[in-house]
Amino acid sequence: MSSELTPDASAKQGFTLPQRSNGKSSEVRGTIGNGEHIALLENLHEQWKLDPDNVDEKWRAFFEGFELGCQTKPETPSRSGNRPQGSANLPDPSALPHRLKQARIYNLLFAYRTLGHREAHLDPLAIEKSGIPELKLENFNFNTNDYDTYFHSGTLAGGGDRKLGEILDILKDTYCRTIGVEYMHIQDFTIRRWLRDKMEKTHNRPNFPKEKKKRILTRVMAAEQFERYLHTRFVGQKRFSVEGGETLIPMLDALIEGCPERGVSQVVMGMAHRGRLNVLANILGKDYHTIFGEFSENHIPELKLGDGDVKYHLGYESSLITSTGHSVGISLAPNPSHLEAVDPVVQGKARAWQRVLNDTTERRKVLPVLLHGDGAFIGQGIVAETFNLSRLEGYRTGGTVHIVINNQIGFTTVPKDARSAHYCTALAKSVGVPVFHVNGDDPISAVYLIELAMDFRQRFQRDVVIDLVCYRRHGHNEGDEPNFTQPTLYSAIQEQPLTSESLMRSLIETGVIQTAEADAYKESFQKKLNDELARSKKEVKNVKPSMRAPISHPDLLEPVDTAVSKKKIEFIGQQLTKAPEHFKINNKIQKLLQQRLSMSEGKSPLDWAFAEALAFGSILEDQISIRLSGQDSRRGTFSQRHSALYDVDTRERHITFKNISKTQASFCVYNSPLSEAAVLGFDFGYSLDYPEMLCIWEAQFGDFANGAQTIIDQYITNSESKWGVTSGITLFLPHGYHGQGPEHSSARLERFLQMCAEDNIQVAYCSTPANHFHILRRQALRQKTLRKPLIIMTPKGLLRDKRCTSSVQDLTDGTFQEILPDPEMKKGAKRVILCSGKVYYDLDDHRKKNKITDTAILRIEQLYPLHEKNLKTALGPHLSTVEHMIWCQEESQNMGSWFYIEPRLRHLFERSITYAGRDASASPATGALAIHELEQEDLINQAFTLK
Repeated sequence: MSSELTPDASAKQGFTLPQRSNGKSSEVRGTIGNGEHIALLENLHEQWKLDPDNVDEKWRAFFEGFELGCQTKPETPSRSGNRPQGSANLPDPSALPHRLKQARIYNLLFAYRTLGHREAHLDPLAIEKSGIPELKLENFNFNTNDYDTYFHSGTLAGGGDRKLGEILDILKDTYCRTIGVEYMHIQDFTIRRWLRDKMEKTHNRPNFPKEKKKRILTRVMAAEQFERYLHTRFVGQKRFSVEGGETLIPMLDALIEGCPERGVSQVVMGMAHRGRLNVLANILGKDYHTIFGEFSENHIPELKLGDGDVKYHLGYESSLITSTGHSVGISLAPNPSHLEAVDPVVQGKARAWQRVLNDTTERRKVLPVLLHGDGAFIGQGIVAETFNLSRLEGYRTGGTVHIVINNQIGFTTVPKDARSAHYCTALAKSVGVPVFHVNGDDPISAVYLIELAMDFRQRFQRDVVIDLVCYRRHGHNEGDEPNFTQPTLYSAIQEQPLTSESLMRSLIETGVIQTAEADAYKESFQKKLNDELARSKKEVKNVKPSMRAPISHPDLLEPVDTAVSKKKIEFIGQQLTKAPEHFKINNKIQKLLQQRLSMSEGKSPLDWAFAEALAFGSILEDQISIRLSGQDSRRGTFSQRHSALYDVDTRERHITFKNISKTQASFCVYNSPLSEAAVLGFDFGYSLDYPEMLCIWEAQFGDFANGAQTIIDQYITNSESKWGVTSGITLFLPHGYHGQGPEHSSARLERFLQMCAEDNIQVAYCSTPANHFHILRRQALRQKTLRKPLIIMTPKGLLRDKRCTSSVQDLTDGTFQEILPDPEMKKGAKRVILCSGKVYYDLDDHRKKNKITDTAILRIEQLYPLHEKNLKTALGPHLSTVEHMIWCQEESQNMGSWFYIEPRLRHLFERSITYAGRDASASPATGALAIHELEQEDLINQAFTLK
């Protein structure tokens, strides 16, 4: 039935609900006493409580009166005088008191479903008292005398007539025990009803068999013993234990165990460092002796190259066999100390796995799982950015299971100092997902919730959050003293018994396990740990630390054949400039397509955007897929790309790159949300697990990369050195000085150059469309054998600058050129100006305008790794005559390439290099066009006059 109904009070014994559907109405009759249409009325009432505009205006008036009646005593009907006109249609006055109380039952149900979590016993330490006045019985005009009165219970636990006392018992058992649930904020009523029925029919109490309860207990004991073993054997060493939150381990165990029956074959996980060693050992199956060995002073990381990382940041991959004999792959992503930076990386990895497993439609075979800390979850903006990606076309992964390890403290900061919301999970509600809170000392309920969460995710393809409310038994790390700042909290923690003790006591009392059986497990596990420690000592005894080998790759400077035949260029050009016959295209776009067709046929010079388009098309024809994402990347920030064509009448979309040929590879282009960190993290993660694809992230303006600096610093520039993880991700960063202010002039080229070492990344600032064409093809063609991130400073004004063009022959001949010699001055120059990117054209204009004949201008197209051999070759014809060697740049002296390039040039040519450019400045550029033009003219003059 439609939820848009109109009330009608004309029925004396029952009620009439006219249904609205497509403008028509039909009457539905029922009797409140028999409970017919109770669910319908209940759902309407819930919608109205969330937002009165959710229901028809007549229903709004009805519920306003309904609420007023619930809060007031009914008036005694007059026994004198005539009855009002139409009184024959009014309900029997003697039934009104009970009907008002029945109405209050619906308010009671709504209140507990909405606020019951505030009454739940969630804190194992019981420091924060639960309970809110809104759920007191008197607020609903009930008292203890009503306990034995029968009311219809609506949809509660299957519905039916129940005593008020029984209704309260069901509500409290479901919503106010050790599980609290927030789901009434969800606007999708199908989801709400599903959750409601699932929880209320079971009272949120699982009915696990004995063996499953034993398994939960042994997993808790294993987690506890492992942590205590590390604590006593490696005193004072950092491990970021999960003590106080050991219930996490049986939860993850149940998640893995439950994957096969739900169709999940791959789990992609991300987590911060708290509890990581325990997860590695007791979930992913990393050998205990290997972990023990990592505590040794002589430990050498397994990486063949690079610097490695601390043990609690490392990733791991394994294939686990469940108790039913099924295999589940699991990948734990490495993570830096920027705790939540891993979130979008995991999402990208998961989506890549979905492509690998051909799971791009339903997205049910691959399950992303993210483990968070309470302080980081609400405190770091990338969490909200990642949630926002969850149901977007280019970034959805079918829903993520989030587990918040809620220690109720940050480093030393308690919740009241760390968040404005009551719960650390508040932000998750913004995208309409359920949030389950559970007491960390109730592992049975926690396992029940993880299974419910997985069922929800598989059914509705949405994220789901479990808030595991626990505590941190030690300080932030094992060497930290928490009593300095939180003496009362840690006094309570010191008194807190182990989770396994209360669980074991309960299981013994119910006959699930015997004391001797539990003790035998503890002894067996302790022996295993002792044996593993002895083995680890033998393995590390004779290991001697040594300097690590660098991760340099000389092959980065080897040429790659990137030329494409003229015939292929013409074919791709024809396909990229066609639209379906029925399409009505914008006139300006139609003209652009005609111009591009002319370019591909060699009738006019190629501009930057179409050279890039031809690169994409040729890569797709070479059976290499492409993914491009960024803000407005389909059209292009500067209206230059137009990868998607739109019908002006219907907005039907046609992506030309998907229609080149039947044998081409896949092409994906997405407009991202207004986010940098999460989107770049996502694309980086994607590039890790689907290396066959050229994965590109484009900043709307180069300086937008500032918002993604954590991903750049912690992942892109050093993931190979830290974790042995390689990526071929490509970054497009629009860069160049055009007098448009400080915000969008600079992509902060200097930052990337400062982070260059050991051939970790490639940084290019190309000046021709052809070189852009070739560098993209080079990046794509060598993905299988050599994967390195590529940072490209892309143009803005040059996109339509007639000075910045190439010919078709430039694409059909040659390859990428790291160094471009001067095409005008081939030898014998007295002055050599070296530069990179856009400034070349201003220098060349000045030289031509002033008829300067003794100056050569050389372009360094790839700044890192610097091709020293080719640079020497290009400068060779001038070395015997050159008197002045200049480096010229648009950026301020403390920015751009100067501090990177100067020592290299000085060492390479054994002479001083003169700087020509803007003075050092705090801001990247001036905000005034007139001043910009003066500065630009000055730096060009400097390049030709400085000694």
